[in-house]
Amino acid sequence: MALRFEPALESIAAAPIAAHYDHFIDGAWTQSTGGERFATIDPANETELSRVACGTGEDIARAVAAARTATSTWGRMPGRERAIYLYRIARAITERSREFAVLETRDGGKPIAESRDFDIPTAAAHFFYYAGWADKLAYALPGTAAPAPLGVVGAIVPWNFPLLMAAWKIAPALACGNTIVLKPAETTPLTALRLADVIADAGLPAGTVNIVTGDGATGAALVAAEVDKIAFTGSTAVGKGIARAIAGTKKRATLELGGKAANIVFADAARDEAIDGIVNAIYFNQGHVCCAGSRLLVEERAHDDIVARLTERLRTLRLGQPLDKNTDIGAINSREQYDRIVALVQSGIDDGATLVQAPCAIPERGFFYPPSFFTGAAPTQRIVREEIFGPVLTILTFRTAAEAIEKANATPYGLSAGVWTSDGAKARFVAARLRAGVVWCNTFNRFDASAAFGGYRESGYGREGGPSGLHGYLSA
Repeated sequence: MALRFEPALESIAAAPIAAHYDHFIDGAWTQSTGGERFATIDPANETELSRVACGTGEDIARAVAAARTATSTWGRMPGRERAIYLYRIARAITERSREFAVLETRDGGKPIAESRDFDIPTAAAHFFYYAGWADKLAYALPGTAAPAPLGVVGAIVPWNFPLLMAAWKIAPALACGNTIVLKPAETTPLTALRLADVIADAGLPAGTVNIVTGDGATGAALVAAEVDKIAFTGSTAVGKGIARAIAGTKKRATLELGGKAANIVFADAARDEAIDGIVNAIYFNQGHVCCAGSRLLVEERAHDDIVARLTERLRTLRLGQPLDKNTDIGAINSREQYDRIVALVQSGIDDGATLVQAPCAIPERGFFYPPSFFTGAAPTQRIVREEIFGPVLTILTFRTAAEAIEKANATPYGLSAGVWTSDGAKARFVAARLRAGVVWCNTFNRFDASAAFGGYRESGYGREGGPSGLHGYLSA
């Protein structure tokens, strides 16, 4: 008999939302020079949450000027003092975790359980971790007597992990003595704006962290501004544009871009654990994960069993109201992303692949898409080659480890991969030959503030997390 789950909704009273928001520049809330605002909506019900200032080139210039002025204070502050501020931010995020989780879920559509148990704690962990590095920077660059901050960092973050991606950039940048201008994603600005309150309460010098909301034009203005580094997470297409824009300048960049990760399952893998890993790899955050295991490579003799087990597992996934603590699959972030998923799935059907979807009811309002997977796809099809960025998996087969490696590497991306086997020597052999920045063995989507993350080829360059995450914010 199937389990019945009564609704367990998280209260929205924990996270009040203002009718409108301005920019946070030079330690104060500042109206946009253009006077324009855009709506940020709840993707679960398509209702407007707030109206947010749309940044102009003048707004960016003011923020960069404030950050430049603040370098004389923040950049010269002893590391042990900067650490105190970072610890304050980390503790405040932890203390207000319920508030941040509700905001992240309402603005982005992800299940409250994921916001509560992953996004917010991991964001706080990065501030805690880099606070510990603030007075030890010489150890981050061995052989360098006195590594120095770069100056002003322009950070542009995506909509899939808004607060966490901001923490990935702000925490190491501040630890190294840099100041920041942050441009949140257009569809998910609310947690970044709430972070501004935390930063103000923590007492950081005015201008140390500035937050300018807006669209792609706002981000382009930040790339073109007089900053010393661009830290970007987002699509490969935009990342390439940033690389072209800063070519020939002295600006540094860290680019964490798209992916089409292979998740390799050998026949000797522990099947139940592998199924849970497959589900976590592709359906976590509705598949809105750059390192999602969206290409499942299964050893041929295990294919039918894995497909049968995965089909049954999909029946247990609960799709619905993201604020319900029982929900596994929340809402797609935006209408635009929903339409892209639908189009790519249709291309797979048109190309002759077989689609399997979870038998779940779809709410009448909101952008919801059922967890799905394809079998019988060819390596040349769009669903195999292109990043869908949704809860859609493609299953391919292989016969030998060499074939698995060849198929896994047959992509222009190189962000992540996974290997499932009970043979440790095989796991090491395969992992060493996968062209990916991160390879998980018998697990997937495991993150730690002390571990580096980043990719190769069209998945970008530079690393975030761990001691390596400091390198891009220091000059020797």
